[in-house]
Amino acid sequence: MQLSQRQQQILAAVVELYIRYGEPVGSKALAAEFGGSWSSATIRNEMSELASMGLLEQPHTSAGRIPSHLGYRYYVDNLMSKYELNAPEKRKIETDIASSEGDPEKLLEKAGEILASLTNCAAVSTMPGGENVSIRRIEIVPMGTRTAMVVLLTSAGVIRSRVCRLDTEITNKMIEVFYNITSAKILGNPLNEVNTVMLQTLAASLGIDGLAMLPLLATVADLARDAEETEVMLGGQSNLLNHREFSSNVQELMDFLSKTEPLTELLTSSKKNFDVLIGRENRYRQLENSSIILARYSVGLKQGGVIGLIGPTRIDYSRLIPSVRYLTDLVGLMISQALED
Repeated sequence: MQLSQRQQQILAAVVELYIRYGEPVGSKALAAEFGGSWSSATIRNEMSELASMGLLEQPHTSAGRIPSHLGYRYYVDNLMSKYELNAPEKRKIETDIASSEGDPEKLLEKAGEILASLTNCAAVSTMPGGENVSIRRIEIVPMGTRTAMVVLLTSAGVIRSRVCRLDTEITNKMIEVFYNITSAKILGNPLNEVNTVMLQTLAASLGIDGLAMLPLLATVADLARDAEETEVMLGGQSNLLNHREFSSNVQELMDFLSKTEPLTELLTSSKKNFDVLIGRENRYRQLENSSIILARYSVGLKQGGVIGLIGPTRIDYSRLIPSVRYLTDLVGLMISQALED
């Protein structure tokens, strides 16, 4: 879509004034914004042309214009100023998140709190996952003569634990055999390869020792399956009640956000490192009045999870996009450093 320079300036002004004030923008307001460079009649003609292209909409006959989702898309892709967070803004984010350093799950929860507070939107994130995630460590903590806690740590920093009850007494020999077999046969394997069938076969190959510790190995398989599932964290959804753009479908939107499956699919379907979905670009009808900003963080040299926000289409893209990017990069760096320690 080709726009003249004047059309680009008018579209950018409409988007920015509408974001700032939340009211339809008229030709007189634009003429004042441009300091009288163009007459109101000229601006009206250009706005009509932009509307015919599908970039502007007129909510009421006598009202000014507002951006359509296509107008926002053109603005974000072509016209938006590149805002950079300043040093105090970066320090604020770094200070707020520092308290959760070392624990990926708490770190992502805190990142969601920070993002929701910064943006007045809902914040979403996922724990590191994917086919490249492997088992890094397995620990067994005896809790009684026949009870133990099994703890599994993945290469992405995900921790899962579960209490296991055995039919026989837990001995030092059993613990030693367990560590030897997990070290030789399980550690380093991708999560999706560590399953019940594989571990039952392994236990059978060990004879009596293997049969005795079969409940422990079955628990490892359960933990691997749990760690493989994408865990979605959602916070700040009550912020959406403050945006009048959602007044017509806020309950429907809240119901959508409460369901794990579509939200997980939404966050994991995009393979891009950064994505902005505006209005009807979202595949779910419940999100047609929403914009979603998603950024993927890395853990070491591998893909991690996703951090992002859900808000109305009338959000300050130029300021929120760099906030999401910076926070996401910081989370990836902190998780990577924690796993190196």
